[in-house]
Amino acid sequence: MAEVHIIGTLDGGEGFSSPNVSCRWSLEVGGAWRLLEGHKDGETQVDHPINEGRAHWSHPIDVHYALKGIQGWPKLSLQVYSEDVYRRRQLVGYGFVHLPTSPGLHKVECPTWRLTGSAMERIQSYFIGGGTLLRDDDLIYNGNDRYRLHTVASGTVYASLYIVTRNFDKFGVEA
Repeated sequence: MAEVHIIGTLDGGEGFSSPNVSCRWSLEVGGAWRLLEGHKDGETQVDHPINEGRAHWSHPIDVHYALKGIQGWPKLSLQVYSEDVYRRRQLVGYGFVHLPTSPGLHKVECPTWRLTGSAMERIQSYFIGGGTLLRDDDLIYNGNDRYRLHTVASGTVYASLYIVTRNFDKFGVEA
């Protein structure tokens, strides 16, 4: 079978409403893909930047897939959380990006967004905390119903990823 290695780091993020952020990530693939090694999801630590600048995570990503075809090429799905002084977590951004299909080093930027909610939900969020959340996380990367959501831009997450392909020509897989 053809194989793909995705090796790199979730470098950090900036532009979020709170400086103390962490990121929950997952790789979403199609049915023709099989995970051979590594973890297809994970979570970074919370970074507390000194000057409320860019959060730095340097969280490793190292996965190895076998595939029958490029249908369902991996997408990096992200959920960014902020943490307050009482260690309460609040979601501040959703995002996803299609991973590059060409081998080599890629600097990936993923813009994120968050739900705005109704006027009552925004008032409640301001005074009590929390916020409007998705019922189904598949909407992050599956665009079937995403056009109905009311969202605002949140911040940007940065990743550095090496894409390594193996046996594509031997098994007739064209990227």
